[in-house]
Amino acid sequence: MNTPPIIGIDLGTTNSEVAFVHTTRPEILREGDDGILPSCVGVDDDGRLIVGATARNQAVAYPERTVLSVKRKMGKEKEIPLAGKSYSPQEISALILKELKEKAERIMGRGVAHAVITVPAYFTDAQRQATKEAGAIAGLEVVRIINEPTAAALAYEGGNVGDEKRTILVYDLGGGTFDVSIVRIEDRVVEVLATTGDNRLGGDDFDNRIIQWLTRELKQKHHLDVTGNRAVLARLKSCAERAKIELSQAPTTRIEEDHITGDIHLSVELTRKTFEEMIREDIDRTMQSVTKALRDAGITPGGIDRILLVGGSSRIPMISSMLKERLKIDPSKEIDPDLCVALGAGIQAAREMGIDTSGVLIDITPYTFGTSAAEVNNEGLDPHVFIPLIKRNTKLPVSHTETFYTMVDNQELALIQVFQGENRNALDNILIGSYRFDLSDNAAGSMITLKYDLDLNGILKLEAVEKETGRKINAVIDNVFACEDPDRVRTSQAKINVFSPMGAAHNPGAETIPSDITDTLTLAREKLNVASKEDQDEIIDLMEEITDAVEDKDFETARVICDELDDLLFYID
Repeated sequence: MNTPPIIGIDLGTTNSEVAFVHTTRPEILREGDDGILPSCVGVDDDGRLIVGATARNQAVAYPERTVLSVKRKMGKEKEIPLAGKSYSPQEISALILKELKEKAERIMGRGVAHAVITVPAYFTDAQRQATKEAGAIAGLEVVRIINEPTAAALAYEGGNVGDEKRTILVYDLGGGTFDVSIVRIEDRVVEVLATTGDNRLGGDDFDNRIIQWLTRELKQKHHLDVTGNRAVLARLKSCAERAKIELSQAPTTRIEEDHITGDIHLSVELTRKTFEEMIREDIDRTMQSVTKALRDAGITPGGIDRILLVGGSSRIPMISSMLKERLKIDPSKEIDPDLCVALGAGIQAAREMGIDTSGVLIDITPYTFGTSAAEVNNEGLDPHVFIPLIKRNTKLPVSHTETFYTMVDNQELALIQVFQGENRNALDNILIGSYRFDLSDNAAGSMITLKYDLDLNGILKLEAVEKETGRKINAVIDNVFACEDPDRVRTSQAKINVFSPMGAAHNPGAETIPSDITDTLTLAREKLNVASKEDQDEIIDLMEEITDAVEDKDFETARVICDELDDLLFYID
C-alpha cells in the first residue's frame, strides 16, 4: 500500500484506542492484549511525563502529578497545573494522541502522520478546533473529525452487510459526555437523522455520586470530613470507579480501603439499588434526550430497529432496562461498547485512504448557527434578533446564504457576528465570532449577503459581500471561546446591530436608528478594546443605556447619553 496510512482514533475521556484497516476490516491496534490506553497524563518521580496506565496507577498516590478527564476541558482557555508547570488542554490531549501515534507506528512498522479522530456529537466548534490543534501538536494532520455515535454506526454497518433498511438509536454514554443519535442505514448509506446530548454528563459524574456518598458515610460513622483532602478524594475516586464497574455485574459490592486516613478504615457495602437511586436523575436526563432525538428525527419509538450501546458507562444495567421499557427492544450486545467508536474511526480512516470498507456517511450538525440583526416589528425596534443560517440536524457539508440591509445612510460598517444557539434573542446564545465589515457610503437599504459554510469537520467559514461594490470579508471560526468573559463581550459587541435582515421591515430605511447615535455606538466599539478596564465598564454601561432608550424610541434621551459617552471617548486614544 503506497498511500500514506491514516489511523482512526477514539480520544476518550477515560480511555482511548487506535484502529487501522489492514485489508478490508478495521482492527484495534494492540500490543500484547492491551488495546486500550487510559486517557491519563502524569509526571513520574524523575520529572518525566508519562501517559496511560502508568499515569493512571499513580493517580491515587500523586493526584497533584496526574491529569484525568482532560476531554472535559477541551475548548476552554484554561491552563492545567501539573507538577509545577501549566499545560493547555490541547497539550495534555496531544500527549495522549502522541502515545497512540507511536503505538500505531511500532505495530505497523511505518510512520504515521494522518488521523481521523472522533468527538462527541455535541462538541462545540471550540472543542472540535481544540481537538484538531491537539492532533497538530502530536504530529498528526487530522484529515477528518467525525461524531462518536456516527462512528459507532459505521462499525455496526461494517459488520452487517445487506441492503435492508435499518433505523438505529445510538446511545453513547462515556466517561465525560453523553450523546444520542438516530441513524438510518439503507443501501450502504449511513445517514444521521438527528443527534442531541450533554457535554457535561458521563461516568465521571456517577463516580462523583459514589464519592459524595462515601464522604457522608465517613462523616456519619467516623466524624471525618475529607472533602478538602485531595489525596483521600483520589483514593475514594478509585474506589468509586471499581464499585461502579462491579455493580454492572453484581447486585452488591463491598468498598474497602485500609487506613483511609490515619487509623480509620473504610468498609461499606453499596447495593446496585442504592447506586441507581444516586444516578437516576442523570439517567432520566439521558432518556429525555432520547425522546428529543426521536422527535427531531420524526420517528416514533416503534420505528427503531436496533439500539447500540456505546461507551463504558452504557453497561449500567439500569440503562438497558429503561431503554427497553421506552423502545420495546433489547439493546444490541454484538459490538463492544468500549471499542466500537475506534473501529468506526478506523473505517472512516480507510475510506479517506480510498479503501472501500463501508457505505457513504452522511453526518449532521448538532447546533444551530446564525447571526444577529436589528428587526422592526409591531412593538418597535428589536436590535438583537437571532437569525439562524444553519439549523441543527442539517446534513453536512452545508452552505447557506442570507440577505441583509444596511439601516442608515452612509453607514460605515457592519458588525458581523456568529452565534451558536436556539434563542430568538441573540444575546442569550453563545457568541463564537465577531468581525468588522467596513462599508462604502451607500444609502440605507443597501444589500449585504452573508454566507455560512459548515464542513464535515465542524469548521465554520463565513463570507460577507456588499452587493453594490463587491467588497467582501472572509473568516474562519477559530478558538471561539478565547475571551475570558464571554458574557461581557457579548454585551459590549452585540447590543446594537447595524444591519437588518431581508423582510424585517417593509421599508428597510424607514424606522431606523438615527445616524448620529449609530456613529457614537460605532466609535464606542472601536475604542472599547483600547480602553482601560475601568473605562470599558463605563462605556458598556452607557451603551446599554443608549440601547434601552433606542428600544423605547426615546431618541432624545439616547442623544443625551450619547453626549456623555462622546465626552468619555474623546479622552481614549
